[in-house]
Amino acid sequence: MNRRSLLTRGIGALAGLSGSGLLWHALAQDGNPARDLINVNSQRTIDASLDWLSRQQNANGSFGTGAYNGDVAVTSVAGLAFMSAGHQPSRGRYGDNITRCLENMLTCEDRGTPGFLNARGGGFGAHGPMYGHGFATLFLAEAHGMIHNANLRRDIRDLLGRAIRLIVSAQNGEGGWRYQPRPTDADLSVTVCQIMALRAARNAGINVPRSTAEKCTEYVKACQDPNSGGFRYQRIGGGPGFARTAAGVVALYSAGIYDDPSVERGLNYLMTFRPGPNRNIGFLGDVNAHYFYGHYYAVQAMWIAGGNYWRQWYPAIRDELLTNRRKDGSWLQGIVPCTHYCTAMSLIILQVPNNYLPILQR
Repeated sequence: MNRRSLLTRGIGALAGLSGSGLLWHALAQDGNPARDLINVNSQRTIDASLDWLSRQQNANGSFGTGAYNGDVAVTSVAGLAFMSAGHQPSRGRYGDNITRCLENMLTCEDRGTPGFLNARGGGFGAHGPMYGHGFATLFLAEAHGMIHNANLRRDIRDLLGRAIRLIVSAQNGEGGWRYQPRPTDADLSVTVCQIMALRAARNAGINVPRSTAEKCTEYVKACQDPNSGGFRYQRIGGGPGFARTAAGVVALYSAGIYDDPSVERGLNYLMTFRPGPNRNIGFLGDVNAHYFYGHYYAVQAMWIAGGNYWRQWYPAIRDELLTNRRKDGSWLQGIVPCTHYCTAMSLIILQVPNNYLPILQR
């Protein structure tokens, strides 16, 4: 049995300890990547914020505030934040929170479009519901193999299958996806949400056509700026930026592209945005506008790249997040005015070294 299998199978036995930080201690002594990166003080902060987030869950199992109340994307990243700490549906301190998120997902399927997990009201759904669908499908794919209730596991897997089929059918001729579940247009920001969901589903044993990933790779590479190595929002028009480049690198990883000049150039461009005193302050407006969305993908890019990329990036974003955390245990910054979303994204970023989410396991 390899170490990844051992950790995955051991989560259920250890997850109940994590609320007090004991899970971190148990695994750090056994060579877990969290050692020296998630120290005791960091873990205490994470635990307190997980507790804050758990107490914000709505009665129907969803998360989200204001216009984002009940949004499927916010509910999904909240579920992933708890899973990033080693909890499973119905197991561990926050197992019930995850289960309630999953049960809420079952109520979010669009009646007129089978498999479409549609955000309700405002939030991400008002701008582009395929954002929410991508995050929700990723959450279902990451969680469904950990569900111990047979009926819930069956219902979630059936829904996941329909959600994946919708993504495949909505890919446009260029190889990307756009705001609506139709194969008409494409942009990099929506595309990365879909290809990550497809990769997670494929890892979980759901059939995904190889041609879908191949076409996606072509689209993402076409979005790369030939001069800087950064990625644009779309193939034509606009310049490269922080969140777009982070999304581009992770999209290539999710499509199975690792050792490629396009990845290396994207990583090098991203490093100019590394948090800390040496960051180019001219880029701050671009970073802050999509702060959590960008850093969610950037930390994944650096984690998968490993080496100096990871060693330089993670401590910097960890320290920045811990410094900017609010007194009540939440985070809020950027253009998404929802503390549930910002806090969940921060917790996912901080807990990447735990190596629990299947999509991130090396």
